[in-house]
Amino acid sequence: MKAAVFHGPRDVRIENVPDPSAPAPDEVVLEVIRAAICGTDASEWDHGPILCRPGVVLGHEFVARVTDVGSGVTGLRVDDRVVSGAGISCGQCAWCLRGRTNLCAEYRTLGLQVDGGLAEYVTSPAAICRSVPEACDDDAAAMAQPLAVALHALSRVAQRPDESVAVIGAGGIGSFVIAGASHAASEGRVVAIDVDASRLATASALGASQTADASGRELSELLLELSDGVGFDIVVEASGAPHAPAAATAGVRRGGRVLLVGLHGAPRELDLTRMILREVDLFTTVAHVCDSDIPAALRLLATSDVAAVTAGPRIPLEALVEEGLRPLAERRAAGKILVSPAA
Repeated sequence: MKAAVFHGPRDVRIENVPDPSAPAPDEVVLEVIRAAICGTDASEWDHGPILCRPGVVLGHEFVARVTDVGSGVTGLRVDDRVVSGAGISCGQCAWCLRGRTNLCAEYRTLGLQVDGGLAEYVTSPAAICRSVPEACDDDAAAMAQPLAVALHALSRVAQRPDESVAVIGAGGIGSFVIAGASHAASEGRVVAIDVDASRLATASALGASQTADASGRELSELLLELSDGVGFDIVVEASGAPHAPAAATAGVRRGGRVLLVGLHGAPRELDLTRMILREVDLFTTVAHVCDSDIPAALRLLATSDVAAVTAGPRIPLEALVEEGLRPLAERRAAGKILVSPAA
């Protein structure tokens, strides 16, 4: 079968690799219908290995059809259309037993440490596969995993319907955070902040009640200006910009919450005394919890236009590097790039 194999920085090759063997009792073999790529894939190609194991098949965002079922699997059958959550947890450690499977002591991810879905076929644990509703088409279902990451992030701060939310960064994950926050904000408002006009237009289409261009502006001052000097109930930092975490903590109201989503390549300085005196809560987030977040993502994709608004070009697997990873790494990709492995 054809697969996108990561060998090192700037070295991802579309190769012929062996088809998956028969699944273990708790596994399923999947024929990939559609995959998607994200900033993690692009970063690994550009300057990895960071999380990737050299020699691994990339791809942690995909929808597929079951072609073989392990002897111990119940609830899934051949020809079922499923999304794999990609994150593999042990189910036995202290974090798993508390329901925080994304923090598993032995956490691994398809497409990073285990062969993933940028291939014609992939093997996945059955326990992390969820059936796709008929109302959710293939392009939309391929976005379930990254949307689940965004919904998990929002679950960390327990957004209430009447709260004001500012999202700094309307890129890949930020746009999904905006979609989730807008869906939950029946009485409040969601403000999207970025420096790219096309991203802000997408944010509006996803339900943001207001957008703001931060070009040439002091970000903390902009946040206060947009909130009548009081600050937002929740500020989500999804850009990864060096100055953004400090601005987020300055632009949140007393007793508010700051959620750090964007990853940073170096330590950042925060004014902790000011945070303490204003009783600001600081939250972080990583990955998702398959049992709750994947079903929630599929429901939102099936009942909204989130996928239609965020979808970018659809490319064949052979074009992955030049039409997928490279433009994404160079920040010139528009929309979520979808890959058809069998095309």
